[in-house]
Amino acid sequence: MNEQNEFLEITAGAEGKRPAVSGMAYSGGKMRLPGWKFPVVVDLAGMTIPDTVPLLADHNNSTASRVGVISAKVENNQLVISGEIVAEGDLASGIVAQGKAGADWQLSIGASVQDAELVKGKRTVNGMDLEGTFYHVIKSTLREVSVVAVGADSTTKMTVSAKFNLKGEVESMNENEKKVEAAAQENASVQAAATVPATVDTSAEVAAQAARSERERVVKIKAICNGEFDKIEAQAIEEGWSPEATTEKVLAAFRTKQPVTAVNISVKKNDGPNLKTLEAAMCLRAGIDEDSLVKDYGEKAVEMAWDDRDMSIRALMGECLRLEGMDVPRRFDNQAIQAAFSTVSLPGILSNVANKKLLQAYEAQPIIATKLCTTGDLNDFKEADRFRLTDMGDLLPVAADGEIKEGGLIEESAKNQIDTFAKKFCLTRKMIINDDLGAFLKVPVAMGNRAARLVDQLFFSRLLANPAQADGKALFSAAHKNLLTGATSALSADSLKKAIELYLDQTDADGQPIAVEPRYLVVPTALKHLAIELTRGATLVMSGGADNVVRPALNVLADENLQVVSSPYLANSAYTGASSTGWYLFGQPGTVDTFEIGYLKGRRTPTVERGDLDFNVLGMWFRVFFDVGVREQDHRGIVKANGAA
Repeated sequence: MNEQNEFLEITAGAEGKRPAVSGMAYSGGKMRLPGWKFPVVVDLAGMTIPDTVPLLADHNNSTASRVGVISAKVENNQLVISGEIVAEGDLASGIVAQGKAGADWQLSIGASVQDAELVKGKRTVNGMDLEGTFYHVIKSTLREVSVVAVGADSTTKMTVSAKFNLKGEVESMNENEKKVEAAAQENASVQAAATVPATVDTSAEVAAQAARSERERVVKIKAICNGEFDKIEAQAIEEGWSPEATTEKVLAAFRTKQPVTAVNISVKKNDGPNLKTLEAAMCLRAGIDEDSLVKDYGEKAVEMAWDDRDMSIRALMGECLRLEGMDVPRRFDNQAIQAAFSTVSLPGILSNVANKKLLQAYEAQPIIATKLCTTGDLNDFKEADRFRLTDMGDLLPVAADGEIKEGGLIEESAKNQIDTFAKKFCLTRKMIINDDLGAFLKVPVAMGNRAARLVDQLFFSRLLANPAQADGKALFSAAHKNLLTGATSALSADSLKKAIELYLDQTDADGQPIAVEPRYLVVPTALKHLAIELTRGATLVMSGGADNVVRPALNVLADENLQVVSSPYLANSAYTGASSTGWYLFGQPGTVDTFEIGYLKGRRTPTVERGDLDFNVLGMWFRVFFDVGVREQDHRGIVKANGAA
């Protein structure tokens, strides 16, 4: 594999042409970034690279700091760049001049993050096996590449590859360099003259020539050193250095005296809020419970967040820019908003706050399906077989010889499949300027409520549809012995007793009773109070009849410990099979399979993510998605009564 040179080359252009730049901007490894607790690795396979990228000085987002234009591409799992330095100001000239003087610069990439995750184990990224813990930036967009004094990726350095041409002119050469070069050129002409064959070949002439050459050598060395490099001058004269060798030593010493960067770096104690405190403050402003925030952020962070709980969105943007070492614009305009959205901190804080509001709403909404169904995890979106093992054969007496008879297991299966349900919402420029965080958070709250209702909608639509099973028969059918029909199936004490009898008589694959009792009586809202009267009343008052049968004044149904569950979905005409008279008996989930709610890889709640910036929208998009599915598992855990003829 060919390895990319780790130095950025700045090649001095010919007269009238701009200096060209090329080199490596990112090696593909771990970086330490402000605002991130662990090292960051940017996946170059998921990076969107524009056709042209600005070359900035020290990530400073200003017109004066744009020193060049480059193109970038991924080669051998590294990000390499090439382009030109187009600016002619002091900053650009200083970068070129210091590079030519031997200063080592480093490079740093600026990218917006669309998707990232925390890796605690081992993962291969950019062709390297990396040990956790680190953040894996899966999807990003390259915004800029900067020349910096100290980069986050220490392997990306730059130096100037253009060498001084002692016979040419370099516009950016300073006065000391010109003196050194002039002395070298003068010495070259003297040396050329000295090489002409002498016409007098006598010992005196040779001695005189040697003396003149030595005097000229000493004079040139003194001119080259110019009184600024005394030690080099003394050593060169004493050890017999040539002027050329002296020139090289002086140039090397001169380069070491130059500053390595034009950027002033100072380290100050950060007494302002950190990322965790800012996020906790926004959560407090959004009305998130303080106790839950203490669990997520710690007591100290929440205590500090109380002082900033009234922070405006505008102030939040400014703090995020400061946290990432970026200049905070004096004017709060479109450029300031775009700069704030380009940070990692601000979108992360807003999406986390929206996530917490959505989950708060999701968990506050009662979900009937979670009471009646089991839950399971699926690895993908394909229809999956859900297997369970059922034992065959009862325990038998041990024979006289001590032999234990062999039992058996049979495998039964059902199906489940999940799908993705999603919507998006936007934090608009108007909301930001109006500081309307409440309007922004109303959307994830509403979506949290809808996500909770989605689970019930999926469950009841499947229940009412009475789908065919693997044996070709409907879920509720006479063949499955779990269906009451006719006028006598209307909810009453007698029909409820009959349904309980059907439930208890269900048998397993071996023909033996399943020995499971019903736990929930599920009814439409029109039958809710009647169901409560039938299951909770201490006595039943019987109306007189022709048979004059004497009945005890005891409600035996109260001993069944049935819990009444009422839902408006059962009678909603928008659902196929809806009925205001039908009712159901369900067993306890976990004891018997009824329906299963499937989730993708254990993610049991909806998720909020920041979306890509849209040029056509003045704001930032966020999206909510939920991977979920509901399917029936076993007809023996449910009984249905039509409730009408």
